[in-house]
Amino acid sequence: MSEDEYSATVLGSHWFSGPPQPQDAVPDRVEGSVLRFGPGVTAAVPAPFPVTAPPAAQRRGSGGWRRYGLAAVVLLAVLAYLGWQRYGPSLGVRDVAVSVTDPKGPACDATADVVALVRTNGRPGTLRYRWIRSDGTQSEELTERVPRGRKEARLHLLWTFHGTGTHDASAKLQVVSPGGRSAATQFTYRCAR
Repeated sequence: MSEDEYSATVLGSHWFSGPPQPQDAVPDRVEGSVLRFGPGVTAAVPAPFPVTAPPAAQRRGSGGWRRYGLAAVVLLAVLAYLGWQRYGPSLGVRDVAVSVTDPKGPACDATADVVALVRTNGRPGTLRYRWIRSDGTQSEELTERVPRGRKEARLHLLWTFHGTGTHDASAKLQVVSPGGRSAATQFTYRCAR
């Protein structure tokens, strides 16, 4: 086919019909003289009557404190009690008493068991103490862990004696902390072979 034989009428009619005309499209709605087409933001339509919250919803908002107030007070009381139990006053010493298990004193070449009874306030903590003997010796600082609820601690000093004769002895418990209290007892060692 040569250039002279080309004809524009061979093209189909769809090439020159153009875009669809407005009369072919259907609007979503008509508001006065404005036509709106397709999805998009629509204008707000006022309600035909006033909108208010129902009375039950209004009461529910204001009565919340009354409803949960008692539960909140109980919860705060429980938390305060638990805090006092955990972080309240620490271990305290109320009284100290020292005695010998055998008031007659130890027999020949025997050991005297000196017992200190330390009464506490029942709080947990650590007692720090030392024993001081009448022969001029003293123990290093010792500790006793007191658990919660236990209101007394028994502390023992075992003092061994050898030889013949009579010896007047005394033992003193000195509580270093808490409180700085002390107590003592006396006994006699007698051995006549």
